[in-house]
Amino acid sequence: MKINNKGFTMIELVVVIAILGILAAVALPRFMDANKDAHRAAVAGTAGALGASVALVRGQWEVNKSKGLGANPQVGFGKNNVFVNAEGWPIGLSAAVSCTEIWQNVLQASAPTVAASNAAYVPTFASPVCTYTYQGDGKNDLIRYDTSTGEVTFTFVE
Repeated sequence: MKINNKGFTMIELVVVIAILGILAAVALPRFMDANKDAHRAAVAGTAGALGASVALVRGQWEVNKSKGLGANPQVGFGKNNVFVNAEGWPIGLSAAVSCTEIWQNVLQASAPTVAASNAAYVPTFASPVCTYTYQGDGKNDLIRYDTSTGEVTFTFVE
């Protein structure tokens, strides 16, 4: 009578464990960077939303100008409370530039929080640029909005 023992030999098990170890060593660093990639995607997405919103305000300014509705506030955009400069770029709720007001009124509904502290983004102003510093990952990635040209850019800090 022939007995068939089915199973793995010790060598086969060692080879499989070695292959799994090599795969883990190669794949693990890729998964470790997923958190950083997610934060960067959040910053890039928010910068894109800010840029699109700024362009929409400028477009509404052009429409209002052609209809003779005056410059401020921008009737027809959001809550009709966005003020613009002479070139039609958003500046806040009054003639003075307020980076927080620009953020809240241009992005509107589901925008990330912005405040002097304890928020997703901390705003600063150095004429004519509003800089929003991302606080989520401790790297302080930046979104910049130039109030004189309407340009929105973002920078990742390593």
